[in-house]
Amino acid sequence: MSKIDPTARVEDGAVIGEGAEVGPYCIVGRNVVIGSNCRLIAHVSVTGHTTIGANCTIYPFAALGGAPQDLSYRDEPTRLEIGEGCTIREGVTMNVGTAKDVGITRVGARGFFMNNSHVGHDCQVGNDVIFATSATLGGHCKIGDRVYIGGLSAVHQFTRIGPYVMIGGICGVRGDVIPYGLANGQYARLEGLNLVGMKRNKFSRERLAKVRSFYQKLFYGPGLFAERLAQVQPLATDDPAIADILMFIGDNKSRALCLPEDGADKS
Repeated sequence: MSKIDPTARVEDGAVIGEGAEVGPYCIVGRNVVIGSNCRLIAHVSVTGHTTIGANCTIYPFAALGGAPQDLSYRDEPTRLEIGEGCTIREGVTMNVGTAKDVGITRVGARGFFMNNSHVGHDCQVGNDVIFATSATLGGHCKIGDRVYIGGLSAVHQFTRIGPYVMIGGICGVRGDVIPYGLANGQYARLEGLNLVGMKRNKFSRERLAKVRSFYQKLFYGPGLFAERLAQVQPLATDDPAIADILMFIGDNKSRALCLPEDGADKS
């Protein structure tokens, strides 16, 4: 049975799952679905066409399902979908999508969103991500599984960040970051591979050596980057991680790649 504090305002039409708790002074809109065993601690606002998966914990002053910060938005019934098991801390904001994109902002399962982090409209965020304090996504970003974004870092709209990436703190990310990459700096540059994350996900020494060798050939070998990219294509069969990186680069459509400081066109 759900538990709703008498000071909360839950509009007719909202669906509150079995075992969910809606704490003091929360606002839940008519088009909202709260999954089973969720906990809205207090002063949480969930509006718009928003679905929250089971077992999420949402802290005070989070605002979920608000209108996109996009001047073209005309109150279309676009959506926000949040996966199960997420922890959403104080002041986090996540917006619904826009009609000019797919119309849905999606956040995967088991994410940990620290205070004042933001997911912009039409973003597609993977599973098991961590957004540190005030980490911010512009609209239309695509974020892979197990990504870590450091505190006070901002990702430009339409940017892609591959799975298993680590972004340092206080970074402006303006280019796509390859899977397994480590990016850092005021205007983020690729600093290498996220070896810590790879080890935590049980990459053997042999696999790490293969991917590191590929990385060196791609970003620091002789010739232009495009030439090196063509030369390393056969290495896709050596390891799934290498194949993932090459596929990610091949799928690039909107933004330039985030590259090392001196690895883009070294000859």
